[in-house]
Amino acid sequence: MLKYIFSLVVVLISFSGIAQKVSEKEVLKKDTIVPKTERYGIRFGVDLFKLTRSFYEKDYRGLELVGDYRLTRKHYIAVELGNENKTVDDTQLNFTTEGSYLKAGFDYNAYENWLGMQNMIYVGLRYGVSSFSQTLNDYQVYNPNPHFGEEPITPSGEKFSGLSAQWGEVVAGMKAEVFNNVFVGFSFRINRLFNNKKPDNFDNLYIPGFNRTYDGDFGVGFNYTVSYFLPLYKATVKAKEKKDDKKKKKKSGKKK
Repeated sequence: MLKYIFSLVVVLISFSGIAQKVSEKEVLKKDTIVPKTERYGIRFGVDLFKLTRSFYEKDYRGLELVGDYRLTRKHYIAVELGNENKTVDDTQLNFTTEGSYLKAGFDYNAYENWLGMQNMIYVGLRYGVSSFSQTLNDYQVYNPNPHFGEEPITPSGEKFSGLSAQWGEVVAGMKAEVFNNVFVGFSFRINRLFNNKKPDNFDNLYIPGFNRTYDGDFGVGFNYTVSYFLPLYKATVKAKEKKDDKKKKKKSGKKK
């Protein structure tokens, strides 16, 4: 009899130990919070506006490559590299500008994304530099008394090389993910010319990357981009950022 009682006690103790281990695992699962992460990486693409413009505008050839790197949750380092060949036919002169440019700066994303999303409504700054040449194709001397007939158009072909310019840009735009890791976006720019190396007896009426300079030191720009995001690593979202996400979800739920 004692043998059977002893065996029963051993079995009960074994079951109790197993149950305790299972209970401890369940508690650990409940207490363990899976950390939330966000992706960081490089986004690179092309300006479709310049690319398509090369097909429908016979006097223009241009290409701009764009890229950004996510530095923090809100800040991005941005770079744009391009080349332009533009012929301008004005009333009294015809000239061709050809050259390359580089713009570098940062963007600040003002849009509050859901966790895991990377859409952007942003503002930013750029510093641009350009190296280019100007070719005066032909010109017409201004005649203040057209009643006596217009001056003839004079062919030239004179080329001015080694020209350069530097400027700053204020940028505002947006980017939205349309497919997995594929983004489309657009931006508007207001440019301010800082430095402009001009040729003798001529002017830089068009600067690659800056555009027209007819209105003095200020200019405007626009681009429409398609880009691909290449994830490099993931970073854990901090507690404060998680609270902000929860508040946003609660507000969204109340609106519904």
